Parts: sequence; C-alpha cells; structure tokens
Amino acid sequence: MEFSSKLLENAVNEMSQLPGIGKRTALRLVLHLLKQPKEQSQKLAATLVKMRDEINFCANCHNISDSKLCEICANPRRDEQLVCVVEDIRDVMAIENTSQYRGHYHVLGGKISPMDGIGPGDLTITSLVEKVKTGNVRELIFALSSTMEGDTTNFYIYKQIEPYNITTTTIARGISVGDELEYADEVTLGRSILHRIPFESSLKST
Repeated sequence: MEFSSKLLENAVNEMSQLPGIGKRTALRLVLHLLKQPKEQSQKLAATLVKMRDEINFCANCHNISDSKLCEICANPRRDEQLVCVVEDIRDVMAIENTSQYRGHYHVLGGKISPMDGIGPGDLTITSLVEKVKTGNVRELIFALSSTMEGDTTNFYIYKQIEPYNITTTTIARGISVGDELEYADEVTLGRSILHRIPFESSLKST
C-alpha cells in the first residue's frame, strides 16, 4: 500500500495493530478522522491517553475500575461469598448483561496455555487461592470458555483450592464446547449461570 504522506502511513500502521483491523480498514478509519473537525480527533486522542494513564484494576477482583474497588465489589448488595472465575473483563460484561448473577468476580487475565507461553504464574491464580484461604468464599463458579485451555485452567485452580473444602461449580454446558464465553447470547449465558453444576461432575463427563 503506497502512501503520499508519511504521517498518514504512520497513523494507518498504528491503527492496524488493533484486533480485527487490517490495513484497508485502518486507512478508512484514519481518513474518516481527517474529515472530522480537528477538535473531535483531539478529544478522541485525549480520552484514550487519559484512559491509559488513569485506569485501575480492582484490588479485589482485577476487573477494570476507576477507583481502588470496582463498582461490583463496592456494592454491599452483591454476595461476596459467591465468586465467579472468568478469563477477562469482557466475560464480566457478558455475564452482567444477563442480570442473572449477583455475586462477585475474579478476573484471571487469561487461560493457561503452554503453546502461547502462558503459565499459572502469568495469571491471577495466586490471589484467587489467597481469597479462598480467608474462608470468606462459599462457592467458586468456573465460568471459563469451554476450550482445552479453559478446562486445563479450571482443573489447575480446582487442585489448588481442593484442600479448603469449598463448593466448586461450573456453568452448565449450554455454552457449546470450543466457544468463547463473550460470544454466547445473553439468554443462554444467563441459564448457564443459573443451572450451574458441581465441578466434580464436569470432570467425570470429560
């Protein structure tokens, strides 16, 4: 792709680093920004910089937050003894959109995947185990994607917390095997949360 401007080329190259954005789409977006009032582009740039510089991760669940605790963990009406383990922030949003869950979350930040060089130490598993050790968790819900990596991560965590005798469940397999949680429709995801099953039962079926 030939560019008449180095500034344009640099902008397209940066934009194309975003997930799902190829060079042609990046060019279309950049040209769109050029057609908008300068103030609009400046506001977009300032918003992105402010987000990157000032955003926090919840000290309790590792969800994205504007303060030390996210709105979910700070809400006294949420059941803090019920903890749903998810891969990332998008899964929290997906489950929240179902309006079927009133507990807390724990965001791992990924899944164990040796092929991608991601081990247990790269995730927030240690802080999850520490949370269980306090005795304040009644039930842990595994809500990772039903992939090999997700199942491996579930099993690893299960073995880590096994000595503490808490209830462990997993979302019902209304979610197709191999599907990512964030792409499930809200009705199916909501029912999977409501009709969760003991994690031990899921081990016997695999």
